Amino acid sequence: MVAQLSVSASEASLPLAYGIEGVVQVFTCPQRHFFTTVMAQALRVAAQGSGVMIVQFLKGGIQTGVEHPIQLGQHLTWWRPALQRCLGQGDSITPQEKAAVRELWQHLQAKVQEGQHRLVVLDEVSVAMQLGLLTEGEVLDFLKSRPRTLDVMLTGPEMPESLLAIADQITQLRRLI
Repeated sequence: MVAQLSVSASEASLPLAYGIEGVVQVFTCPQRHFFTTVMAQALRVAAQGSGVMIVQFLKGGIQTGVEHPIQLGQHLTWWRPALQRCLGQGDSITPQEKAAVRELWQHLQAKVQEGQHRLVVLDEVSVAMQLGLLTEGEVLDFLKSRPRTLDVMLTGPEMPESLLAIADQITQLRRLI
């Protein structure tokens, strides 16, 4: 379960006794699937006044990119890369599409270091790694260097063993509705 206490950026640098340590949660499924549980937790944390960031690495559309976040309420911000289409396994990825995902990845890391978020959702991060848009090493480095009070949720099929090994919780959806 995601910790549901609001911790300010100034408290994030205090000893653990002054804040709750963040957790890494993995939500996986044999197929690409929308995780209602993940969204419910994200909405709950945002409704309690804590900053939430949802990052969808493979979804494009009209007016996407780091300049055009979707703001749901005061505390939930949703980013997608500046893509004209949604990316998937087996797709040919253009250099421009890879650059758009890389830009989003860099933006995510900068935003996390600002300390304004309590929860970050990395949607379909395993597929982004399979497509060569992100590396397993850089995702691991991000998780290890994140602010200590930040919760991170990873979603996607076929999650690498190295990410499963550091997860505090793993949820596998086996039955598709």
